[in-house]
Amino acid sequence: MGNNSNAGGGTGPSDEEWARFQEEAAAGTAPAPREPSARARMVTERLRDTQGQEPPGWRTGPAPRERRRPGRLKAVLAVVAIAGLALIAVRPELVIDRITGKDEARQEARKAGPLPAESVRPTAPPPPVAPDQPTVQEPFRGSPALQWADGAAGIEVPEATAMGGMSKEQVADALQKAKQFLVAANLDPATLRGERPAAALALLDPRQPEIPQRVEQYLTKPTEEDTPALLFTRFDPAKVKPVGDVVKVRGSMRAEQGEPGELRVVTDYTFVHPMTKGGTSVQRTIVRRQVTLSVLDPARWQATRGRLQLHAYLSEWSNVECKAADGFLHPDFPTDAPAGPAPTGAAVDPYDRSRGIEGEGCGTVTRS
Repeated sequence: MGNNSNAGGGTGPSDEEWARFQEEAAAGTAPAPREPSARARMVTERLRDTQGQEPPGWRTGPAPRERRRPGRLKAVLAVVAIAGLALIAVRPELVIDRITGKDEARQEARKAGPLPAESVRPTAPPPPVAPDQPTVQEPFRGSPALQWADGAAGIEVPEATAMGGMSKEQVADALQKAKQFLVAANLDPATLRGERPAAALALLDPRQPEIPQRVEQYLTKPTEEDTPALLFTRFDPAKVKPVGDVVKVRGSMRAEQGEPGELRVVTDYTFVHPMTKGGTSVQRTIVRRQVTLSVLDPARWQATRGRLQLHAYLSEWSNVECKAADGFLHPDFPTDAPAGPAPTGAAVDPYDRSRGIEGEGCGTVTRS
């Protein structure tokens, strides 16, 4: 056998020598393998020190490439596993959502188009959606309102026809003014941050008996029962702020004849306001209002031409503190300690527009 200890690196045994060695080994007469040379031992030690592993076997040539890959693959897998653990630690819902199918449900909800306009009150609540928590990036996630219209676009004015002794143009004007009132009372940024709802008040008839004084009392001396929240959606800007600039809206309005010389505009709308205290906590305040406005013929009634009078108004607020007395709606965040009296009323679905607004007091919601 050749010796590979030469400084210059000698050649290995010839084919004839190797074949002869194999025959002698089979006959038991082959000489014992020589010890590695001093240079070979030096190279071995150097490889062991620099690579932390044994070099390929002496005289066997380098190990097959397949035998080295598993070690490298394990290292890659270890990195992936560590990254995966970090992902779970930071955003566990991402992994859990994939396992539970929420991620797929969210994708389908995002792709779903907006619902057609609501021309009449529905006969059933919205179908259930996969329960999910709102986020600052997706404040309507897990809510039926995700497919509702944005803001004033959700208040669609029906086609006008002449009725009650009023022309088509007069009816159309009454419908448009009703929409303006709802927008000013529930969507106007100044109203939402607790300022005086001047645009809404300007549409109301100052000659209507008692109502102007009552509304003024709501605004200046609010109580639990006499609160401006009966008509206007208002939040305390020192405590909460809107998440983005979109409020989801769904509902309908219609014109109908009232008493002689009276046209009524009957409205029923639900507004979904995503609110936050800052950070990542989001709560959806759901406000439903059934407001009937009247336009009166000044020749028959004590009224100002072109102004609206309040005929009736009912309101319902969800995910807010019970019995606030300061004139604001206070979102009740899941992470907060309970505030105000405990709810004692029945559980309702705040998105169910098939039912009427009935009763008083505080209840609980079946979804938020």
